[in-house]
Amino acid sequence: MITGKNVLYLLLVFVPVSAWLAHSHASATWVFVTACLAILPLAGLMGEATEHLTHHTGPGVGGLLNASFGNAAELIIAFIALRAGETEIVKASLTGSIIGNILMVLGLAMFLGGLKHKELKFSRIAAESGSSIMVLAVVALVIPAIYAQVTHHAQPEHIESLSLDISYVLLFTYGASLVFSLKSHKHLFASASAGDPEEVDHGPVWSTGKSLLVLFVAAGLVGWVSEFLVHAVGEAGEALGLRKVFMGVVVVAIVGNAAEHSTAILVAMKGKMDLALGIAMGSSMQIALFVAPVLVIAGHMMGKPLGLEFTTLEVVAVMLSVGAVSLLIHDGRTNWFEGLQLLAIYTILAMAFFFV
Repeated sequence: MITGKNVLYLLLVFVPVSAWLAHSHASATWVFVTACLAILPLAGLMGEATEHLTHHTGPGVGGLLNASFGNAAELIIAFIALRAGETEIVKASLTGSIIGNILMVLGLAMFLGGLKHKELKFSRIAAESGSSIMVLAVVALVIPAIYAQVTHHAQPEHIESLSLDISYVLLFTYGASLVFSLKSHKHLFASASAGDPEEVDHGPVWSTGKSLLVLFVAAGLVGWVSEFLVHAVGEAGEALGLRKVFMGVVVVAIVGNAAEHSTAILVAMKGKMDLALGIAMGSSMQIALFVAPVLVIAGHMMGKPLGLEFTTLEVVAVMLSVGAVSLLIHDGRTNWFEGLQLLAIYTILAMAFFFV
């Protein structure tokens, strides 16, 4: 029987194909395309292995595992790009992951779920908690950009120091958010997690050993293939007539999140909007409060400074995305038209990045 999961696994053939093309000095465009296709199933395997691990732990540890490995593929891709000195791609992929999750993924979940169910309900309190955390992410992006404008970029070392200090604050807040959602106030998020095991079918539960093996092997392969992707992205973008910012914001961001995206959309179509909202907003929150600061700190240690000074368009895109989602989720219910609005906003922003 042909299923979406089987098709995803078939894409694993592109892992050796991308490696062969890269080592044979083939066209950068083909290397980039095959590397993207190879990362899709690997990211899916990492997510599936993490889900199976949660069956062998308590809900608290399981939630922590999901939080820690939820964006592992994006983190690996961005780390490889940072090591290669592609800071523009790193920043663009971070921006793309944030707005992609809360606009495209959540929008598709609302739209397709709303077509099957006239109205989708979810926990308003949990949703507002997630949106308030995203406001913090906006502040973290805005302040370095404003500082750079005020000082006319005269003191870049101060921007790096400011970004590093903000990163520590974000990591502390991220840790506090885990305590809040998994321990002290987990009852507020109960409706979002109650349907998880029964709604996402992973078949027979893997053993802990198999889950860990698949997780680490897939992570290693993601790192390996990401080397090909990063080295080909610039030349491939030029060949396709796409700038690095667009490649990072749209293409690379979608590739790193695709497996998780499909899960959010599928559960929304089954009426579990709580879970879909948790996946989409939770992923954006992890990117802003965990992945971004980790990359800033890693860049500082490697001697490849990565400031949180994003372009004006990137900052405005995140601000508008968070604002739009906050307005649509305040009543605890949604429909297909609200999903269409989020998709329209994402399309407009993508078009703007295309012409940057």
